[in-house]
Amino acid sequence: MNDTEGRYASHDAERGSFLLSGSDPANAVAVLAPNAPPALLSTRVKRGISIFSAHLSPRLVKVSFASAIEDERAFGHGFVLIPVLLSFGVLTWLSLPFDVGIAKLALLLCVFGMATVACVGKSALLRAPLIAAMLFVAGMVLIAAETARIDTIILDAPVTTNVRGVVFSREQDDRGQWRYGVEVRETTKPRLRRQPTRITLVARGRDEPLPIGATIEGRARLSPPSGPALPGLNDFAFDSYFRGIGAVGFFYGSPTGGKAPAAGELEATLSFGSSLATSIASIREAVGERIRTAIGGDTGALAAALVTAEERAISRETVEVLRQAGLAHVLAISGLNMALAAGTFLIGARTVLSMVPGLAHRVPVKKVAAAGALLMVCLYILIAGGAVSALRAWIMISIMLVAVFFDRMSISLRNVALAAIVIVSLTPSAVAGPGFQMSFAATLALVAGYARWRERRETELPAAERRSKGRGLVTGVVAGVVITSLIGGLATSVYSIAYFHRLPAYGLLANVLTMPVISIVIMPFGLFAMLLMPLGLEHYPLVAMAWGLDRMLDIARFVTSLDGEIVTGRIGHLGFVLIAAGGILVCVLRSWLALSGALLICAGLVSLAVERDRLPDVVIAEDGRLIGLVANGAIATNRTRPSDFVFSQWQRALAVGRHLAPVTLAPPAFADPYPATEPNGKGAPPLEEAKVAAIRADLSSAIEANAAGVFICREKQWCAARNTYGWTIIALENPRLFPALCGLADLVMTAARVDGATCPSDRAHIVNARTLRRTGAIEIRAQPDTEQAPPPMQFRTAFTTLARPWERHRAYDWRTATFTDDPPGI
Repeated sequence: MNDTEGRYASHDAERGSFLLSGSDPANAVAVLAPNAPPALLSTRVKRGISIFSAHLSPRLVKVSFASAIEDERAFGHGFVLIPVLLSFGVLTWLSLPFDVGIAKLALLLCVFGMATVACVGKSALLRAPLIAAMLFVAGMVLIAAETARIDTIILDAPVTTNVRGVVFSREQDDRGQWRYGVEVRETTKPRLRRQPTRITLVARGRDEPLPIGATIEGRARLSPPSGPALPGLNDFAFDSYFRGIGAVGFFYGSPTGGKAPAAGELEATLSFGSSLATSIASIREAVGERIRTAIGGDTGALAAALVTAEERAISRETVEVLRQAGLAHVLAISGLNMALAAGTFLIGARTVLSMVPGLAHRVPVKKVAAAGALLMVCLYILIAGGAVSALRAWIMISIMLVAVFFDRMSISLRNVALAAIVIVSLTPSAVAGPGFQMSFAATLALVAGYARWRERRETELPAAERRSKGRGLVTGVVAGVVITSLIGGLATSVYSIAYFHRLPAYGLLANVLTMPVISIVIMPFGLFAMLLMPLGLEHYPLVAMAWGLDRMLDIARFVTSLDGEIVTGRIGHLGFVLIAAGGILVCVLRSWLALSGALLICAGLVSLAVERDRLPDVVIAEDGRLIGLVANGAIATNRTRPSDFVFSQWQRALAVGRHLAPVTLAPPAFADPYPATEPNGKGAPPLEEAKVAAIRADLSSAIEANAAGVFICREKQWCAARNTYGWTIIALENPRLFPALCGLADLVMTAARVDGATCPSDRAHIVNARTLRRTGAIEIRAQPDTEQAPPPMQFRTAFTTLARPWERHRAYDWRTATFTDDPPGI
């Protein structure tokens, strides 16, 4: 080796030692002798690759990984991952197509628990995965136990019957109608074999409402809770099952009942738990009514919602404006509301106590104020109704206030984890809801961001600058509001897309403009009003609160006028899971292991871009009354005014804005061939051949004359259309026409029960009430890569199994009082 080679070899060795000591191995080749002669290029590259390989050797990777694990353990982030693993276990159990019994899960939990104990002090690397598996199974045990404990009886089919029961809750909507929660005592004419324990019924009359605890009875139309509007969307029967609600419906006319019983009679009528809940509901309703009476209008309904979480009295227009502006979170009793209430009380009480001469020297006024704030938030959660977001906020705020007693730091990831553990342990089913996921995602991101900002401030800023007060106060407040809104918005955006299929484009602007009003006016004066309400002095604080709410609505309307809502449509499940898991890891981990979270987020974004499924060509609602043709960014339906509950979900999930209403035909010129509609066509004589021919000719000529992709309808008889693939689709309202028309169609839909054997042709796919009860909503796509014209239909149903408890009612046959085991299908 000559002198030149020796110098560069020495230089390479020094660089290699530096790289192995912790620099970026990606720069290895670049820094190795950058001015080397061309003759030494090959040697330099080989040595760079050798150094890079040595840096990624299994031994060094193992050491680096072990060091990162120790760092995370020192931060205490193992505890933070406990609720994450429990939640994954809950979600896995809920997503299974079958039930896994508690006994099997408990046995599996014992196996992992014993294996974990056996590894103590022997194999640390094996112990961590065993603990993770144990927590995962523990989550499955929790949700299986809750499901078995609740065991809600869900009504199997719509029915009209006489209902008698006890009112355990009531709410008034924006149209003045009352929705009663009824604990059912008896049903008659007919008596239900599978009688739900609790139901909700709407009274449409304007009569004086019955009080909570009163008996109520009347003729009512009951229905099972709705299933998903499309496959993969929210199943309302799932939510109702875990809330204990077995049916929904309305009274025919005004219900009758007696007066509310006295306290002793109420306890004898209801169980202790139900009696306590009823008493709290009465107080909650009284508070909401006083607020709405004092303020009035939508502003009063908003003020009551911020205190009692009763949102039904808010008009739909106002709710939609808040959603489009990105301010819907204000309606939920969340960390923002409770933190502002607790902070206002804490600061106010501490200030008042400090003004008493000599008291601050004898009594720890900060801890006394914290005790008062703790009592206040406990009363707040009772009045607020115990929603998941409110419960999470209450637990965290309570921990923060208790930490004041011991002079400990109150804001930390451990507090977030502890709140999550409590909720998952008490109500594991809440994990599957958007309220739990969005609430904890936002809180986790904000706490993690605050922790990183605090560490950076303590390490990088000079001590003198940290001690300076009042410098840049306005700038700091504005920056804090902007950053908080940005972090919260980013953290919850993927959940908003996954569950609601839309994003507010100007949500950041709306939150920045409204946060000062909420923080300075709305919540503080709302707190003052609640403190003064027992004295009857709440009027003027409520007036100030109403002024702030009016300004918030003005801002929401301004932002909504910018037309910035983004409708995203459905997204793939894999991408959603990857982004959610990556976000958790980025927030929780502090070492270089946090890069794994960033990689998961990137993989999730790639998956969303690749995984997007093509839109269905035909969609059918589960009640068989609404059918839609999807093409060219529009959806054509068989209803001029389709049900907003279903149709709005279709529009957002499919990201189609335009609605093509059907063309309604005038009565035919020939003698009326259409018989009167009779339920299911029973008891009616068969149609004459001449009438059948006239009906078929009428429908065929109407389809030929109508444009493709739009329904044409004979009122109360049929609607028909031909889509771009050439499928002929008929929606029957008169079931007596089924034998006459089914042979003309590729798809026949009716909300009645019809016998497919009466169809003279096997060409048509028949979707009727019996089919839809088992399948739920249906999507139909054209089979790709086929030369057939028209292409065959591919069906996707909302339910592929009816084995889960919240789906099982669909398999019940009331005629035989048995459950059928046939899988759903067309």
